[in-house]
Amino acid sequence: MCAIGIRRLSLITLAAAAVLATATGCGVEGHANGPPSSSSSGEEPVISRQPEKRPRRSKVAPSLCPSGLPSCRTTKGLIVYVERVDPDGDGDAHFVIVDPQGITWPGLTAIDVRKGLRPHPLPGAGDLISAAGPVQTGSYGQSQIHALELHVAR
Repeated sequence: MCAIGIRRLSLITLAAAAVLATATGCGVEGHANGPPSSSSSGEEPVISRQPEKRPRRSKVAPSLCPSGLPSCRTTKGLIVYVERVDPDGDGDAHFVIVDPQGITWPGLTAIDVRKGLRPHPLPGAGDLISAAGPVQTGSYGQSQIHALELHVAR
């Protein structure tokens, strides 16, 4: 079983952290509505902002572990990385998702999806995914879920 390279996932981890940090950042110079501007009355102008219209994310169906598989774990989260072409050529796909459980790294879980379970078209970054399967050790020593069940919401 092929796994995602540690160096590549380290970059993914940094990228995910940067995205999260900018998403929770503050306004310029501590002002929620941007930098102060001068006005003739000496009062600070009131700037109203329209709330951002963000696309509503679909809910992803939960993946369930089959009974009698003690090492099985479930996960769901937002995809931050997709390995579309598997280096060893067996046709599986790998996903890294933001996951509070953090099976692979704190806040991130890697999912290995065999060729027969690989969704078509392949989901990408920003899609939601759920997976269930045993936790196995990848070829770089990382813990990852080997998916037995997989669901995607685009």
